[in-house]
This record gives sequence, C-alpha cells and structure tokens, in this order.
Amino acid sequence: MACVVVKTEKISFMAKTPIVSIAVVGVVVALAFALNPSPDQHRAKIKASVAQRSPVAGMLGVGALAALASTYHPLGVASYTTVGDKTVSWGAFGMVFFIQPSLDK
Repeated sequence: MACVVVKTEKISFMAKTPIVSIAVVGVVVALAFALNPSPDQHRAKIKASVAQRSPVAGMLGVGALAALASTYHPLGVASYTTVGDKTVSWGAFGMVFFIQPSLDK
C-alpha cells in the first residue's frame, strides 16, 4: 500500500493585502487623472445650471457669459472654475458640480 503525502502551503492573506490595496489605490488615482473634467465640461455645466435656476437668465445668456468669464484650474485628479474670486464649479471623476455663489463678500 502506497502512502501519498500531500503538502499544502498556506498562503497568507495578510501578505497579499498591501499589494492589493496599493493596486486598487493606483487604479483609482489613474482613473481620477483620466476622468478629470475638461474646461468645456465645466462651462457646459455652468450654462445649464444658470439656465435651470433662472429661465430668464438662460434666455438672456447670462450662463454663457459666466461660463466665458470663468477660469479653469486643473489639480490633476480634480478641477474647479472661478469667476472673479468665487468658485463656481468643481469636478472629479468625469462629474462637474455647480456651486451657487453667495452674494455676501
């Protein structure tokens, strides 16, 4: 009768965790760089948001004027636009969010 010995190696889960974590973080950062919204995406969002909040302002082209006067600031993984010294939109991962500027200064 032959005796077969099967040797099993226990692979440590803890040894793979840092490697997987680093890989996931690397993929997320690469996606953030690749999906950073463009200046045109910011301008389109500003135009649409102004028109949605005030149809009269939309008809008069106030949103287009604000979008034209905006300055785009890329941060690599995110970006924002300003009009004057007020931040009016920010974006990351391909999404742009309009910020209603406050009237107080």
